[in-house]
Amino acid sequence: MSTDKVQIFDTTLRDGEQVPGCKLNTEQKLVIARRLDQLGVDIIEAGFPISSPGDFNSVVEISKVVKNATVCGLTRAVKKDIEVAAQALTHAKRPRIHTGIGTSDSHIFHKFKTSREEIIERAVSAVKYAKSFVEDVEFFAEDAGRTDDEYLAKVCEEVIKAGATVLNIPDTTGYCLPEEYGRKIKYLKENVKGIEKAILSCHCHNDLGLATANSISGVINGARQIECTINGIGERAGNTSLEEVVMILKQHPYLNLDTNINTQLLFSTSKMVSENMGMVVQPNKAIVGDNAFAHSSGIHQDGVIKHRETYEIIDPKDVGVTDSAIVLTARSGRAALAYRSKKVGYELSKDQLDEVYTMFLTYADRKKEVVDEDIHEIMKLCVSTNSILA
Repeated sequence: MSTDKVQIFDTTLRDGEQVPGCKLNTEQKLVIARRLDQLGVDIIEAGFPISSPGDFNSVVEISKVVKNATVCGLTRAVKKDIEVAAQALTHAKRPRIHTGIGTSDSHIFHKFKTSREEIIERAVSAVKYAKSFVEDVEFFAEDAGRTDDEYLAKVCEEVIKAGATVLNIPDTTGYCLPEEYGRKIKYLKENVKGIEKAILSCHCHNDLGLATANSISGVINGARQIECTINGIGERAGNTSLEEVVMILKQHPYLNLDTNINTQLLFSTSKMVSENMGMVVQPNKAIVGDNAFAHSSGIHQDGVIKHRETYEIIDPKDVGVTDSAIVLTARSGRAALAYRSKKVGYELSKDQLDEVYTMFLTYADRKKEVVDEDIHEIMKLCVSTNSILA
C-alpha cells in the first residue's frame, strides 16, 4: 500500500504568537520562518495581516524569504481583510489566503446574531473574493467541532463550489473526543459533494489535552493536513504539537501516512522557538522536553543501558538529541553508576562498584542529582581509588 502524505501547516507565527507575552518582532519571525522552511513544513501561516501594521509587514517580509513552503495569511470573512492579506502575500512564491467564519449555533446565533443561511452566503462570498486574488484558498469553519454535521457538510459543499482548495475543520474549543472528531471528518469525506476537490484539514486545540489525539484521528479518517505549532504553543492550553503528530506518524508506519518534516531538526527548532518567545518547554514535554530521553529509575536505566529500545520507542538522534541521558539519583542502581563512572574515566570491578555505590547513595540522598563532579569526589573518598582509574 502506498504512503499518503499529510501536509503540515505550521501556525506558530500566527496562532502560536497569540499567547500573552509571546509577541515576536519581524526579525524574530524571519528567523523562525526560515527554520520552518528548512524543517520541511508545507504551509507557514505567517500572520493575520489586517490585525496590525507590524503583522502586515511581517507577512510581507516572510513572503520574500520563504523558498519552499506555501505562505498563508489569515483573514475574517471580510472584504477588507482579504484585500490586505492579498497585498501582504504579493511576494510569496506560493500564496494562500485563509478565510472563514463561525459555523456552530453558538457562533451563528450569539456571536453573529444571524441565520445559518446568512453564514453560508458570507462564507461563499469570502471564498470567491479570496479566489480573485490567489488560486489557493483555505476556508475555516470556526467551532466546527461543535457544529452539526449535516449543516457543516452543507457549508463545506458550498465553499468548494466557490473555489476553496482546503477545508479547515477546527475543534476551536478543544471539546471533541478523538472518536467524535474522527467521525466528523469521516462524515464530511462521505457526504460532501465535490470533496475530492479539496483537502480536509485538522486544527485542534488542547483545552482537554486531546489536540494531538484528535488530529491523528482526523488524518486516519481522511484529513490530509494538520495545523499545528512548535511546542504546541497557542491560545489558552495551546494547539496541536507539530513534533508530536510528526513523530506519531513516523513511528506508526502501518498507518501509511507520512510528512515531509526533517525530524532531526525538531529539537533545535523547539529550542529556537522557546528562546525567541520566552516560553519555557516543560521538562516532561513529549519529543522535545529535557526529560523526554532521560532516565533516573534504576530499573529503566539498566534496561536502556543493555538495549535502548527496552524503554525508548524513539531513537533520540531521530529528533536531533545527541543521546539518552542516564540521570543519577537515589533511585539509580549499580548499572547506571558503573555506566556514568566509565564515561568520566573509572572502570570498576564488582567489589569496587559495591564500595563506591554505598558512598554514592549517601550523596544521592542529600542531592536531587549526582553529577560528574560528584562522581570524582566519591572516587577520591573511596580507599580503592588508585585501582579504579580506567
